[in-house]
Amino acid sequence: MIRPRKSLGQNFLRDDNIARKIAAAIRPDPADLLVEIGPGEGALTRHLAGKVGRFVAVELDGRVVNDLRARFGPLGVEVLHGDVLETDLDALAIRLGGPLRIVGNIPYNITSPILFHVLDQRTQVRDLTIMMQREVARRIVAGPGTKEYGILSVFCRLYADVELLFDVSPNAFVPKPSVVSSVVRFAMLPSLRYELADEAAFRAMVRGVFGKRRKTLRNALRYHLGERPLPENLPVDVGLRPEDLGLEDLVALGNALARVPQGAG
Repeated sequence: MIRPRKSLGQNFLRDDNIARKIAAAIRPDPADLLVEIGPGEGALTRHLAGKVGRFVAVELDGRVVNDLRARFGPLGVEVLHGDVLETDLDALAIRLGGPLRIVGNIPYNITSPILFHVLDQRTQVRDLTIMMQREVARRIVAGPGTKEYGILSVFCRLYADVELLFDVSPNAFVPKPSVVSSVVRFAMLPSLRYELADEAAFRAMVRGVFGKRRKTLRNALRYHLGERPLPENLPVDVGLRPEDLGLEDLVALGNALARVPQGAG
């Protein structure tokens, strides 16, 4: 056993019952092309190795790479020493021959970057099952009108069906985190849940208005638009706050803004 590094945000899963439960929730199949993010000591890897068609594990910590290769290489696991945030998932899917299933117990301090890294390459991803801080999981599955609802809720629902599977006690890890964890599954949609006129503009708008979530949409949009005037006849009540709008309404707003010519009001 190695000592977890705080600088890498490591909390090693040491409860084998939880590892088995996660593996059972994934339901590995011989046809699967599986990618594990941060296998660490291999707690989850050992329950998935040999049960899928292709298995690639991406591990940043060089201290465990050789051990992982020695233990799981004979079972067909390819261990890549690198950062998943720098891993081209599209290229990996092409090399392996199909869409990926991604799993992992990830460092909680980079949950959002990993989520967006996967979502941005979602066309080559079938699903994502990961452990994260329960507070973040609640934000992801939150609905409009709640304090947890925000940027993560909107983007994740735009790209995937999201299911909170179960919570995990701090006692399952070494060292014990100060928070409860949750296992969440993202099943990627074949296309966006709602059609967007301009995806980049929509993402910028959502970040902009939720950055001013305590203000009304009218005021939040003025910050977002800068010198551009606020268009008239928008499809939503701009007297509401951003958190009051569901995804469909936010998409309608984003599409209306995207269709307004620059400088038009």
